[in-house]
Amino acid sequence: MARVLVVDDDRALLRALEIALSVRGNEVLLARTAADGIAQVSITSPDVVILDLGLPDMDGIEVVRRVRQWTRVPVIVLSASASEDKKVTALDAGADDYVTKPFGMAELEARLRVALRRRAEDGDRSPTTVGVGELEVDLVHHMARLAGKDLELTGREFDLLAYLAQHSGKVCTHQMILRDVWGSSYGSEANYLRVYAHRLRRKLGPAGDMLRTQPGVGYQLVEDPA
Repeated sequence: MARVLVVDDDRALLRALEIALSVRGNEVLLARTAADGIAQVSITSPDVVILDLGLPDMDGIEVVRRVRQWTRVPVIVLSASASEDKKVTALDAGADDYVTKPFGMAELEARLRVALRRRAEDGDRSPTTVGVGELEVDLVHHMARLAGKDLELTGREFDLLAYLAQHSGKVCTHQMILRDVWGSSYGSEANYLRVYAHRLRRKLGPAGDMLRTQPGVGYQLVEDPA
């Protein structure tokens, strides 16, 4: 028996998957929005997530990226698009598998079994909150606080800060950051990083020195700038 979270805004498909998976002994959890899906991943600790890309409140690929910031739970993407580019983007974002609609239940169940075997082999979760000095980064709710005060960050600013916080004390190269935060199609656009690092330092205020530049190499977030 596995705990399966299905995130899809199609009521008919949700009902069909709930019945089919429950009959086979699984506990099935349902979410119709990206926000609810992300919250349920954090709260219910599912064994596997089945995720539609076409959600009303957020692109499914962005959901994958956010969930991957704190957990390795297997994610099987559902999509009406058979585009190779779409598949590559989803897999690069952290999805484990990609199933094109319409699909057969036998195929989906086989992919579920593979995903569950990987989960058993790989282990599970990382912390949902990362702290570096007075900086606290909430990976689930996509929020950051400094000395107890919320930071007003754009989505990409948060992603960069979260990435550096998760690797605090380590030097993250330009290539690493661009690949893991921007995506695999990036790698040489170091000018992006200069702009975003400048913005982050400005928003961190007096604590901006905790974000260090390693000239020609990358960036490093440290707890004690001294």
